[in-house]
Amino acid sequence: MADSSANSDYGPERLEAEVRALTREYPFVVAGSIGSSSLGRPIPYFRLGNGDYRWHFNGACHANEWITSVLLMRFARDYANSYARGGAFWGKSAKDLFARCTLWIVPMLNPDGVELVQRGLTADHPYYWDLLRWNRGSGQFRRWKANARGVDLNDQFPAHWEEERVRRAAEGPAPRDYSGERPLSEPEAAALAEFTERRDFHAVLALHTQGEEIYWNYRGGEPPESREWAARMARAAGYRAVYLEGSDAGYKDWFIDRFGRPGFTVEAGWGHNPLPPEAADELYDDIARLLAEALDCAPALD
Repeated sequence: MADSSANSDYGPERLEAEVRALTREYPFVVAGSIGSSSLGRPIPYFRLGNGDYRWHFNGACHANEWITSVLLMRFARDYANSYARGGAFWGKSAKDLFARCTLWIVPMLNPDGVELVQRGLTADHPYYWDLLRWNRGSGQFRRWKANARGVDLNDQFPAHWEEERVRRAAEGPAPRDYSGERPLSEPEAAALAEFTERRDFHAVLALHTQGEEIYWNYRGGEPPESREWAARMARAAGYRAVYLEGSDAGYKDWFIDRFGRPGFTVEAGWGHNPLPPEAADELYDDIARLLAEALDCAPALD
């Protein structure tokens, strides 16, 4: 069945309304905010499950990959519904997963950037003239990846940040690849890092597009189980588990470097970003299986 949320107008307001609806329908889902964006918008999160193992998923770090927010929200609704009904969830027991894991989801890390991609640049935007300049005078923002200040949030984390900045060679704010003036200079990245430290997650997964690949390593700091978990997720989705080198300063990189625990970047789908809204239904079948498998990887903690 087609998902009505998979349209070309899925911005911060739509997301916030869906989070409110989710918590109304399923009172066991708890919602909040990890902080605010560059323009002061809340960055919502919600929590499902009550197990000791702490998983975290996030999406829409890159603005033109907003379809990942649609996928995560649909996953959350299906997971909550399966638990409420006491049924199976992609071949697994939702009740067992809830008992084993607590899952925190941040479905849209970059709400300002997503709105820019979705609605374009409006005359009242506080960075109107800057954004035009950073976008080379173009009013077309469909391929914009950065936040509202022209910083690529997935190049913001303190894991060999300086090397990534040199590799990217972006001199200033731009549609993509500018690492910022310093690590965690952007409120969105700083909020996610602080949220991660505070919740002390056992494992994290950042959902991006595109390529149908799973990246699971970082400079040899990943634990032994990361390879096995990535292989399990890859089998579930029909994706490839890839040993990645030559990339730094991403959220997954920082998490592995900081904690030595399993961290993953998943590149959903195939094509050119932004993936078309109508691709959501096809993408969801693979991604839901992959995310359910990720939860099932969690060991029972004594």
